[in-house]
Amino acid sequence: MSVIDETLAGTRTAEELAATPAWTRLRTAVESLRALQASDGSLRADLSDADRAAAAGLLDDVVDAVEDLAPSLPHDAGYHRALVADLRRWAAEGFGVPDFLDSLLAFGSMAERVDGLPHLVVFPMYTQNGSTERLLEAVLLSVVWPEWVAAIEAERFTNAKFVPVAFAEFTPGYDTHSAVLFPETVAVRETPSFEWGAIFCDREAARFRRVIGAAVESLHVDMPADAAPLFDDQRVAQETFVLWDLVHDRAHMRGDLPFDPFLVKQRLPYWLYALEELRCDLTAFRAAVELERDGVEAARLVQYAVILDRTLRFPVSGTRHRNYDSLGGQVLFACLRRGGAMTWSDNRLSIDWERTAVVAQELLARIEDLYWTSIDRNKVSHWLAAYDLVREYVEPHVASRWAQGLAELGPEATTKDYNDAALPDEFPLSLFFEILQRRIGPVVDSAKGIRA
Repeated sequence: MSVIDETLAGTRTAEELAATPAWTRLRTAVESLRALQASDGSLRADLSDADRAAAAGLLDDVVDAVEDLAPSLPHDAGYHRALVADLRRWAAEGFGVPDFLDSLLAFGSMAERVDGLPHLVVFPMYTQNGSTERLLEAVLLSVVWPEWVAAIEAERFTNAKFVPVAFAEFTPGYDTHSAVLFPETVAVRETPSFEWGAIFCDREAARFRRVIGAAVESLHVDMPADAAPLFDDQRVAQETFVLWDLVHDRAHMRGDLPFDPFLVKQRLPYWLYALEELRCDLTAFRAAVELERDGVEAARLVQYAVILDRTLRFPVSGTRHRNYDSLGGQVLFACLRRGGAMTWSDNRLSIDWERTAVVAQELLARIEDLYWTSIDRNKVSHWLAAYDLVREYVEPHVASRWAQGLAELGPEATTKDYNDAALPDEFPLSLFFEILQRRIGPVVDSAKGIRA
């Protein structure tokens, strides 16, 4: 038995810790302190002296609760000591913009993938698809790492930084659509190298089961019998998303990619992000096809999950402001329909799954070729080539300057000018998705804050 396995044997589960008075005190104090914070994490400038004194008392409550919970999580002892020090320093320095770099760097145990390993996470941070403000958050979670996925990761899809997790409890930043915990969202004085990234597979699975279940019913999709566990069994669905996310996350770092395939800290036309995310999902789909041939039973479920989530939930989720995930789903749906893999007839969506495997991989090959040839193009030409690929499948807005040609911008136009010329909803929803959104939009909204 390894050291980490021995630690787990004597550790309380995240669910057990969520039922303790210490967690209740921590959550209450964090939620009260959040109400006093500005968007950058500091205390609001308009607070009275009494409010600031109350903040100091609330921070003491946070520290006391963390210290009460910490003995039940001995594998996180170094992180929790550094966390308490960061909390106390933040208060001592007057609650300015928080800096939790020391505790973030101390959180090395988060990279340990042991099925069921619990963690108490407290940071000032924003939550993607949730809060855009760096407010204090507290989360109790556990690692999800089934043996069969661990074997596939070790043998075929090595991705040491990927950590799938499940919620036990959380504060308001996660009472949202957010399903990730990334260290780069934490308030720090300088950007460190990131050694882990966590994805809440339980939320992804529960959301899929609810939303796609409603979509399949609304569209009268005749699903294959072997897809039933995706909808009927939360554990099976979670593990399906673990395999999907493992390969997707890995794909951002591999292949004939532009210099910055993940498009971090760049302002680009949003269809570039759409194609990157779609490329990674279709890479996971292709891997699942290969794994199915090799006898991995769950690989078939990954194929169902990628296609259904991408084509039926993504397009109708979120706002219409530069929604790259929606656009990627729109592209995939149109490609599959035009390629004979999906048919919408007599108010019924039919899916030819064998044909889907062919058409989806053909689309992936086109995106990969776009990336491969990008090395010989200037930036704006690459943007335009990507635009042309997308518009083959999704009709641009009638007022689009990109669709009408960009020559009017002149030879002195900058990349900012070209980017600004893109409409917030450059590729509106088709009639099909407008109707689907009206049908299942309330179900999509109901998945906010969903847990298994």
